[in-house]
Amino acid sequence: MSAADTTTAVILLDFAVVVTAAGLATALARRFGQPAVIGEIVAGIALGPSLLGLLPGDPSHWLFPTAERPILGVLGNVGLVLFMFVVGYEVDLGQLRRARSAVATVALGSIALPMAMGTGLALWLYPQYRDSLPEHIGRIPFVLFLGVALSITAFPVLARILTDLKLQRSPIGGFAMSVAAVTDVLAWALLAVVVLLAVGGSWTAVGLRAAGLVLFVVALALVVRPLLRRLLLLLEGRRAGPRTVLLIIVVGLLLSSWATTELGFHPIFGAFAFGAAVPKAALAAVAPETLLLIEQTGWLFMPVFFITTGLGVDIAGIGWVGLGQLALVMLVACAGKFLGSAGAARLAGMPARQASAVGVLMNCRGLTELVVIQAGVSVGVLTPRLATIMIVMAVLTTAMTAPLFGRIHGKAPLPHEAPDATAAQVSAPTRAR
Repeated sequence: MSAADTTTAVILLDFAVVVTAAGLATALARRFGQPAVIGEIVAGIALGPSLLGLLPGDPSHWLFPTAERPILGVLGNVGLVLFMFVVGYEVDLGQLRRARSAVATVALGSIALPMAMGTGLALWLYPQYRDSLPEHIGRIPFVLFLGVALSITAFPVLARILTDLKLQRSPIGGFAMSVAAVTDVLAWALLAVVVLLAVGGSWTAVGLRAAGLVLFVVALALVVRPLLRRLLLLLEGRRAGPRTVLLIIVVGLLLSSWATTELGFHPIFGAFAFGAAVPKAALAAVAPETLLLIEQTGWLFMPVFFITTGLGVDIAGIGWVGLGQLALVMLVACAGKFLGSAGAARLAGMPARQASAVGVLMNCRGLTELVVIQAGVSVGVLTPRLATIMIVMAVLTTAMTAPLFGRIHGKAPLPHEAPDATAAQVSAPTRAR
């Protein structure tokens, strides 16, 4: 058997194992009242050295050979890109415009306080990791990176949690997703600066990438969206089949993801932006099944992303010192996110119950945090132990989100009274899915 055939056989086996493990873990997570994504993350970690690798013969190593892991990473990113398109498509831009003042206030609070607290913790941690870091990683990149990493809200995972709870189109769910979207864009912009500092990039390069991203978004809004609307209406008149529409949407999605990748950002931002730019009414009129096809395909591939992350996690290897650091990271992560988000929401005029619910939702990190951690590992800012600590933090904060939100939200709707018009938009009724 040729090397190509061997690689194909390994990938097919890995895909079958990952999907099966994710399905079983998802069912188990639901039994404990957790969203499906928690099961997928835990399954990815369990298939790595933290559990499967502890068995005799290290099955994790021969099941997921080092040479084939980059291919698994590509498949996982395909799932992410498809899912983020759906998230962008379902974001209510009208609500974002109506409540833009509250969204901006909460987004800034959600990123400023945890970043400040994270940089403070990083200043304390740096001497303990200085000797383990590459020579080109100084105090500033290390401190700034941890500050940004602790200010992340996982927009994709938050969307999955709200979808599982059937609250993605609820007032509080839509507002939280809008805030998380703005927070993620700010965090990724800051992350791009930190990564460029870590690898020695210039401020000119940072400015060019930022300008490129702005031009990309403007082009989607002013050029691509109108053209897509006209093209879809034209196809409706000619009664084009759903395959033609699916081809157009997928090509646009892939090109948008490629564009943001070339600009130095993650491909999920291109997918999200293109999803938000697609004219919903025109697509629904021509081929309403397109969204479902993309969504189901994305959910099939996403578990592969979690295994590529889990293969680098060794929980048993962090030791007692690592457990103490994990406790501090958890404290800073939770306190910074909740106080920053809930406090800003109260300043925006939200009732206390709504503000607390938003604060809990913003503490969800999961998927986006995993991507950030991988970026940190790739440029040398994170050591293996610190990366494991951050991944465990991401899992725990994500697992906390649904139960805590359920205690605050309950089965009844959140209060509808609000002291000002901006916060009232959050409590305005929206159409059910």
